[in-house]
Amino acid sequence: MTRVDLALPFVTLLIITVGLFTLFSAAPSDEFMRQVVFLGASVVVIGTTLWAGKNRVLRLTPYVYVASLGLLALTFLVGTEVNGAKSWLYLGPLPGFQPSELAKLALILVLAQSLHERPIRRLQDYVRVAALALPPIGLVLIEPDLGSALVLVAITAGVVLVRGLPWRHLVLGVLLVGIAVPTLVLPNLKPHQVERLVSFVDPYRDPQGTGYQVIQSTIAVGSGGLLGKGYRAGTQSQLGFIPYRQTDFIFPVLAEEGGFVASVALLVLYGLLFWRLLAMAAECPFERDQLLITGVVVLIGFQVLVNVGVTLGVAPVTGITLPLVSYGGTSLLSTLVALTFAWVVYRDRFANW
Repeated sequence: MTRVDLALPFVTLLIITVGLFTLFSAAPSDEFMRQVVFLGASVVVIGTTLWAGKNRVLRLTPYVYVASLGLLALTFLVGTEVNGAKSWLYLGPLPGFQPSELAKLALILVLAQSLHERPIRRLQDYVRVAALALPPIGLVLIEPDLGSALVLVAITAGVVLVRGLPWRHLVLGVLLVGIAVPTLVLPNLKPHQVERLVSFVDPYRDPQGTGYQVIQSTIAVGSGGLLGKGYRAGTQSQLGFIPYRQTDFIFPVLAEEGGFVASVALLVLYGLLFWRLLAMAAECPFERDQLLITGVVVLIGFQVLVNVGVTLGVAPVTGITLPLVSYGGTSLLSTLVALTFAWVVYRDRFANW
């Protein structure tokens, strides 16, 4: 009988609590209530996953992967456009959701199951990884949802690096990326994406346009000082100067109202979450389980890194939310399901699959 670990659920609950308090200050009451409803729905899914156990859940990997691709394709055909990206899908009376969130979970599962079988040494191994990763990445890019596509790329790169590859291949990969970015990526960016890069370098070039979000965000973070202005007393957030303050730019709301202390406290909680996940991965005897938990770390860690970086002005605006804190039912549900996968894998780590 294995020891039941409560550290991960406890830290997760603390982050969710911080998120709900911040969201109650940042978002209209109806959005806050929808977040609570999705949190309740997440509890049902979490309970089902805990009951099913690792073996039952992971046998569904191929079906989850195919379903995610099917939903992404359906979104391309009949999806609803929000903020310039056709990334939302509405099916009958069901609330709208983003299939890209399911694709992130599916990619973690399928890569963990595929890469454990043999090390990455030959060209065929890279082709196998590309065959699994490129379909969801491509379908998300044509929405276009650059933020979710970057998360999928990060998951793929993270799992591959943890699985291990020759250092010569790593150096070659870095060189290829260095060549591809200026020759293939930058020339094919859409105009609004180019503007985002320009505003990242110099946000004051267009302070009322593309640079507005970052400027107002950094003002809010800086004005919070050590202890903040007080709960629901932030001028930047409460007077509406921060765009998307309940989603992509929720961190400045916390920083302005809770100050440096609250901001660091949240980052420490994220650090504890990642530390516990990595410790759980290290205790798993099977490589497949280690890769799955590592994928969850990359999924959440990359989003935290980019979201906080954007709000501080040290990363380009990409539309990535802050996990467990930002408003978004699909994001909240998928993040909690990912953490539940990791917890179940660790709980059942001595049961092969």
